[in-house]
Amino acid sequence: MSRFVITGGRRLKGELCPQGAKNEALQVICATLLTKEEVVISNVPEILDVLKLIELLQGMGVKVEHISHGEFAFCASGIDYRYFETEDFYNKAVSLRGSIMILGPLLAIHSCGIIPKPGGDKIGRRRLDTHFLGFEKLGATFEYDALNSCFKASAAKLKGNYMLLDEASVTGTANIIMAAVLAEGVTTIYNAACEPYVQQLCLMLNSMGAKISGIASNLLTIEGVRELHGCRHRCLPDMIEVGSYIGLAAMTRSEITIKDVNIRQLGIIPDAFRKLGVRVEERNDDLFIPRQEHYMIEDFIDGSILTMADAPWPGLTPDLLSVFLVVATQAKGSVLIHQKMFESRLFFVDKLIDMGAKIILCDPHRATVIGQNHESQLRATKMTSPDIRAGIALLIAALSAKGTSSIHNIDQIDRGYEHIDDKLNAIGAEIVRYS
Repeated sequence: MSRFVITGGRRLKGELCPQGAKNEALQVICATLLTKEEVVISNVPEILDVLKLIELLQGMGVKVEHISHGEFAFCASGIDYRYFETEDFYNKAVSLRGSIMILGPLLAIHSCGIIPKPGGDKIGRRRLDTHFLGFEKLGATFEYDALNSCFKASAAKLKGNYMLLDEASVTGTANIIMAAVLAEGVTTIYNAACEPYVQQLCLMLNSMGAKISGIASNLLTIEGVRELHGCRHRCLPDMIEVGSYIGLAAMTRSEITIKDVNIRQLGIIPDAFRKLGVRVEERNDDLFIPRQEHYMIEDFIDGSILTMADAPWPGLTPDLLSVFLVVATQAKGSVLIHQKMFESRLFFVDKLIDMGAKIILCDPHRATVIGQNHESQLRATKMTSPDIRAGIALLIAALSAKGTSSIHNIDQIDRGYEHIDDKLNAIGAEIVRYS
């Protein structure tokens, strides 16, 4: 099992460039199935989850050209539908949660699709109901093959419809959009997710000839078209990686500049760090995090303890709560971290407690953090990464700790962060990778 060995307690200084957004890349790569013409996507993060999806599309018969680092050309002119009956398809699709998003395009272009029950992070239940209920509104029928753990969908003809989503699921919204763009008539999606990833998908589809209005709102109107054509698209910088770097700078008391972050698409992330007392300066499209020896958590105006909770966009993304929790361990003051969406994402705090952090795990969704104001440095320890976001949080903790730590199962980190060890070593960290 691969692992990192980290020598903590080092101050970092320099510039970091975030990769392309993982969640966006998974969506827009699936969207290339909707046209037989070439689609070129740049700023694609070359991380495990994305590369797995590209391999899956290649197995389906999609021609993929790796033009340069982070730039790929896709041409889905000859999809081999027999591939979906193979063991290779099953093994590749089941290992990647993002594989569910090929179902919408397959329904749109082939009127049927099959997908094994997808994998991904073990962070609690991640329902697929929104996907299937949306497809049913468009006229698809579903069956679950319990023997092979596969979902099968078919539709004689997709037809536009009004739908109110049961939850603002990002992947669910994206999947339904990709099915609806080629459906007959008009589709209206209310309570749609409006994260930047979904906005980018909609903009890309419109550049391919789709007719989507209401972008950036929770009410999307999609007028179906007969066909889509090729285009060029560039992924946004990954706001989760940007947030991770801000947290890293605060915990290691370092001076870091994060380049070309697309500030307008970061939402409330910078302000959320400011509530923890972290100074975040905007310089054109860069973020500058100055060296701070101490940072103090704000209370609410009425004097009550600060609560940080995840919420659908433009609320705080759940992917960064692990980082906020780690940063709070060395702040002055206390904060309640409320992870509403997933019931297993806070279990990594046991490792932080072993390192000397003062955290009360109230229940699977809530943790109270009593900050130590850098007066008591975290201790080095051995850890295992349970998921992508907990993995980066543990890495940040290890970099701030006194002594040498090790993190096992770093494939989980590699799923979401491209060459994170090389990037951080370049600005003064000491991380050694063992395969």
